[in-house]
Amino acid sequence: MTVGRTLHKSLLAAALLAAGLQTTRADEWRTTSSLIGQSKYGDNFQHYDYVNPNAPKGGTLNSVVLGTFDSFNPYIVQGSPAAGLVGFGGGLLYDTLMEQATDEGSVSHPLIADAYKYPADYSSATYRLDPRAKWHDGQPITVDDVIWSFQVLKANSPQYSRYFENVTDAVAISDREVEFHFSQKGNRELPKILGDLAVLPKHWWEGTDANGKKRDVTKPTLEIPLGSAAYKIVSFKPGSEIIWQRVPDYWAAKLPVKIGRENFDTQRFTYILDDNAAWQAFTKGGLDDVKPENSSKRWKTFYNFPAIKAGDVIKKEFKTTSPEPMQAFMLNQRRPLFADRLVRAALTYPFDFETMNRTLFYGFNTRTSSYFQGTELASSGLPQGKELEILEKYRDKLPPELFTQEFKLPVYDSPQAERKYLKQAVDLFAKAGWVIKGGKMVNAKTGEPFKFEILGWNDTDQVIASPYIANLRKIGVDATLRLIDQTQYINRVNNFDYDVIIGQLGQSESPGNEQRDFWSSKAADRPGSRNYAGIKNPVVDALVDRIIFATDRDDLVAATHALDRVLLWNYYVVPQYYRAVVWLAYWNKFGIPAKQPSYIGADQNSWWIDLDKEKALAAKYRSGN
Repeated sequence: MTVGRTLHKSLLAAALLAAGLQTTRADEWRTTSSLIGQSKYGDNFQHYDYVNPNAPKGGTLNSVVLGTFDSFNPYIVQGSPAAGLVGFGGGLLYDTLMEQATDEGSVSHPLIADAYKYPADYSSATYRLDPRAKWHDGQPITVDDVIWSFQVLKANSPQYSRYFENVTDAVAISDREVEFHFSQKGNRELPKILGDLAVLPKHWWEGTDANGKKRDVTKPTLEIPLGSAAYKIVSFKPGSEIIWQRVPDYWAAKLPVKIGRENFDTQRFTYILDDNAAWQAFTKGGLDDVKPENSSKRWKTFYNFPAIKAGDVIKKEFKTTSPEPMQAFMLNQRRPLFADRLVRAALTYPFDFETMNRTLFYGFNTRTSSYFQGTELASSGLPQGKELEILEKYRDKLPPELFTQEFKLPVYDSPQAERKYLKQAVDLFAKAGWVIKGGKMVNAKTGEPFKFEILGWNDTDQVIASPYIANLRKIGVDATLRLIDQTQYINRVNNFDYDVIIGQLGQSESPGNEQRDFWSSKAADRPGSRNYAGIKNPVVDALVDRIIFATDRDDLVAATHALDRVLLWNYYVVPQYYRAVVWLAYWNKFGIPAKQPSYIGADQNSWWIDLDKEKALAAKYRSGN
């Protein structure tokens, strides 16, 4: 990002924030929440500007899912949740207090709650429930449901636990209002993100099943749960299929965030274990209608099957403007092998992105160089101004080069680059006490070989890992790749049972409480957290708190720059790459609004089934034409 663009965005954010503060005072009811100024829709939000408000309902969306499932409870560490259920948010089954916007960053609109408010010191937040909100059994969603859900999720969900760490309790103010109390003042993000709370039905979870056995929200279950959202589970085959049906009398269907969306009558998910089999299922039609594509090779060379040539499958690229995730080799510091920063730095140099991008990825990818890629929050150059002031407090605990050198990843841009960077890796290993003997990298004192395993579960992991492993072996590092089934992979990742994984960490334009789940020392020991690298660093903990309790946007940007820089210079991961696009291929059975939200690229919930197209495709491909 250029300096001019960064300055422009910073000034714009400050102007919007100022505008927001002028129009809404503290402790007034707010219908739309934003952490960066005001929503573009203001208080007169009718529906998203990209949807077709008269989109027809009907038809079936067919999807293929890799792996299997064994639970309808996504909020605990145990089990593999079924498609449509998510560990954070409500998924297809549950509504949240408010719903995150699809076309703006750090904005939420009313759902179960029709408004919220908070005092000027950010010491609490009060949410007011929409009196129309109800469960699928017709019972109203109550303040008691909200309080119980908060308690259950904070106690059992790794993500909600870190997200709401500063929320001490929730109390009923009236039959429509619930107040959340905070342990510290000044957490500017916390009042807004309480809207991300998934609300669960207390009366159902505290009841008994068909056999008279009391339900347990802390355990996996394959009993179909009661929900509140636009869809409900109507049937399933354990581990192989789950079918969701649109709720015809869904209470929130006329809310602005729902108009023109959630148009499919049925969503059918079929599980397939093998990626190649899943690809074949898509090309033949019937089981998989929309394929999000992640493989550069497949996107470039595989989309030439008969349905593509006939125009029955459409291949389209949707550009995105949201922050790019950090995709990387996550080095698990819970393993002593990766405890030394010099070792972690050494492991960065053998990753030859440029050759991989040219020979494997057809030039589609861009190297990731920040944990906050694509935003004004990404650090660059040398620390200065307020960022430097923040970092000066920790100078004696930080790598000295952080203050004197711009962080740069190796660039394999010439035939000589490989020799240069592999030598730098060997030199760093030597400083850390490792030497090459007999072609193997070994500990100079004990003779122990430097050996680790990259854990993966699909073919893409193999594509990414293989060239890296080959380069590591050139300097005597014995790295291997082990592919396991998805369920086993999820369980091992949740319990940090790996040396290295290929992981992703997404960010928003307004980072805050979720940073604890990514980087904090407490999260490093909590199964199911997203602190994949096992970071335990007091400076990182302090900077995370500085972000959470930032006094304004400028302070937040400076603190995030500082955190980004400290994470980069500690080499907790080996950064890989990103693409600022969404690749979708889909069978030509949909009506799609001409405009799609650039923030997320494409909102498939705004699509609908063209029943005539669907029938024509079914007839054509059943008949073998």
